[in-house]
Amino acid sequence: MVARALRRAVDAHEPADEQERADLARLRAMLDAEPEPWSRAVPMHVTGSATRRVLLRWHAKQERWLQVGGHFDPGEDDPYAVALREGEEETGLTDLRPLGGERLFQVAVVPVNATPAEPAHEHADLRYLLATDRPDDVPAELEGVPLRWCTFAEAHAVADPGLERLLRRAEAVLSAVTARSTSSEAVDATETRRGR
Repeated sequence: MVARALRRAVDAHEPADEQERADLARLRAMLDAEPEPWSRAVPMHVTGSATRRVLLRWHAKQERWLQVGGHFDPGEDDPYAVALREGEEETGLTDLRPLGGERLFQVAVVPVNATPAEPAHEHADLRYLLATDRPDDVPAELEGVPLRWCTFAEAHAVADPGLERLLRRAEAVLSAVTARSTSSEAVDATETRRGR
């Protein structure tokens, strides 16, 4: 049985457009059929992410700049908690918090390149919007992996189609947040994938 926290997050989510509606339908079908949707053995497995200024991380496996993130660890079943943990681990930021509550921000099915250790597969990426009050605390590199704060324009210039969709949606939401507060910086962070 799929973890209750995961199922609740997915079932409560309202897609923003037709592409997300299709991705959400694929994810729900996979959750209905797969008892361990986070397993790397599954051709499409669950991941999750969180996104004013955008923090990107170089993903050598994907050979591009993406939001930070990682897989679920054994025993984890709450995608928001995993997104927050991964955001902290991969950025060094310990004050991350959700913008707009702990609700799932976006669902996107994204391709993952093959490596010598894994065949090509897909991630059903569960994305969250997180913010920090200490953006300058992020190092240029963490554990040998480059991190980069970008304006939205800079992020769009290096974005793949999945990140591009996230950026467009985040910009729309953040314009409303900016009207209320200018003291926080958003982190485009935390893909959550089980089994790192």
